Amino acid sequence: MIRRPSIREVSQLAGVSLGTASNVLNHPERVSDHTRKKVEAAIEKLGFIPSEAGRRLRKVDSKLVGVLVLDVANPFFAAAASAIEARLAEESCFPVIGSTGGDPDREAGLLRLLLGQEVRGIILTPSSGAEKSLELLEIRRIPLVLLDHPALKDGMNAVSVDDTKGAQIAIEHLRSLGHHRIGFINGSAKVRQAQARRIGVRQTVMKSDDLLTLVEISAERFDAASGERAMTKLLSSHPEVTAVFCANDSLAIGAMRAARRHHLSIPRDMSIIGFDDIDVARELITPLTTVRQPMEQLGETAARLLLEQPAEAQDIAFIPELIIRESTAPPRQPVN
Repeated sequence: MIRRPSIREVSQLAGVSLGTASNVLNHPERVSDHTRKKVEAAIEKLGFIPSEAGRRLRKVDSKLVGVLVLDVANPFFAAAASAIEARLAEESCFPVIGSTGGDPDREAGLLRLLLGQEVRGIILTPSSGAEKSLELLEIRRIPLVLLDHPALKDGMNAVSVDDTKGAQIAIEHLRSLGHHRIGFINGSAKVRQAQARRIGVRQTVMKSDDLLTLVEISAERFDAASGERAMTKLLSSHPEVTAVFCANDSLAIGAMRAARRHHLSIPRDMSIIGFDDIDVARELITPLTTVRQPMEQLGETAARLLLEQPAEAQDIAFIPELIIRESTAPPRQPVN
């Protein structure tokens, strides 16, 4: 039988006391970052896994669930978090919600705080550098569900939307209306969703039988102010564009403001399509055509997976849906 390394061996390799090594696992908020990193390095090197007996010492009846998303102020994540809260309430559980901003260091810090609160589990939209944090959750045997992100490996519960397919749907809609000069306002390339939507846009343009011209503009954030700035830049450099796909509805709302400021009528002079279908999208002066994500269903499913912990891990991907409203139309024909 292969002997499993002990927590004492971890403490010796890290050069810390047994109590300190134990605190890294059970109360990380009590340990400095420098010491915690030494212990985590020793854990990784030795392949240490806490015993089932140690696992049972954790509070398994906790009513708190950690929920970390990129930005809880983003209407998409706000809607998903609300659905999570509603599903947790059915089991008398409560979410502790935070925003990581996609920053791996902030994400790691928030996760350590949540672990110190003895949470029942974590629902996480991971950053691009979340590997170490996820390893710590695995070592601690903390139930985890990824939200708005595919599973990163086998045996991981995850709920997401096919962002690539959604972007393909958006560009195909504009192409079908007769647009050939299309702008694409995306978010930060560091964000997985932005990367996936960019792939979908480019795939559709490359596969199209029509000659499509694509102009890409990156916004600083996924908010309306960033969308307005990006649209202003797009209109200044490429006035020939007749339609714009925005990587979320907030960007699209900002793009609509910029278009009107440039005296363009929507959709007569400029078609604009978003992504998400947030509540305000249908209430705008010109209701927004968009690609709908099932935000509430994403949140409810993530909460259900966390609470039920199915024997077989589930990696669930929803297909988005085109919602046609009044912000897209065929391009205006030139007057002879």
